[in-house]
Amino acid sequence: MRTLLRRSATAFLSLLAFAAIAAGQGYVQNQNYTQNKNVFADKLPVGPGGPAPVHDLNGTWVGPIGAKGVLPGDVPELTPLGKQMLSQNKPEAKFNVAGTNDPFVRTCDPLGFPRNMLFEMRGVPIGELLGMTFVSLPDRVFLMTQFQQVFREIWTDGRALPKNVGSGERGAPDSRYYGYSVGHWEADNIFVVDTTGLDDSTWLSRVGYPHTADAMVHERYTRADHNDLTLTITVDDPKLYTKTWTLATIQYKWLPSQNLGEQLCIPSRVIEYLKIMGDSQ
Repeated sequence: MRTLLRRSATAFLSLLAFAAIAAGQGYVQNQNYTQNKNVFADKLPVGPGGPAPVHDLNGTWVGPIGAKGVLPGDVPELTPLGKQMLSQNKPEAKFNVAGTNDPFVRTCDPLGFPRNMLFEMRGVPIGELLGMTFVSLPDRVFLMTQFQQVFREIWTDGRALPKNVGSGERGAPDSRYYGYSVGHWEADNIFVVDTTGLDDSTWLSRVGYPHTADAMVHERYTRADHNDLTLTITVDDPKLYTKTWTLATIQYKWLPSQNLGEQLCIPSRVIEYLKIMGDSQ
């Protein structure tokens, strides 16, 4: 599939039908979209494939794997400010395409991190897999995600995360859709990443959970063996949430072919869809 949005309006509607990741909620399955499911299923290895290499995630992974490939995390407890900000967000699952103010659905704005790690994630055999590729250099790791062909730069040279991102103070760095990231190996097979400085116009997930530029998102990648990888994402944003909470846990599988297709959100296609169908619902 060269793009997610190049086909009919029906195909795009199917894309938008993916239900929000939240505790107690399932996933909306649409046969028009899931006809392309299991694109990589026959290419994935069976079994563990041997022990996990030391300090190595390099290569391409696809996920989520299995009917429980995504385990929804916590339903977070919000502060008064968090509740106020959440009430202003109108997710497509609740308000439909015509009523949502989701910047991705309406204008194909960047998903941002960590939402890009959750987008359209439905495990085999339920739906389509998405991929990510790790490339390690001596002082950093690049994580490239298949959807929107986005890359993140994760520094591993011991530097600290920037402070006062987006504060307007002299010399303060600007916020970013995918933030600023540093990582380190906690064990031979566990890579942890902390990210902050996220542009506060993005949502943490399709549900519409907000965040501030001061939010700290923690990723924990555990490579149990050569072929299996688990990612757990947690969020700490004291201004909006009363405590640290888990966004999701995702299961990935090693892809021997290391070959991912192109998946893009194209603004002109979104505009066409909204004009023909979305805003007429």
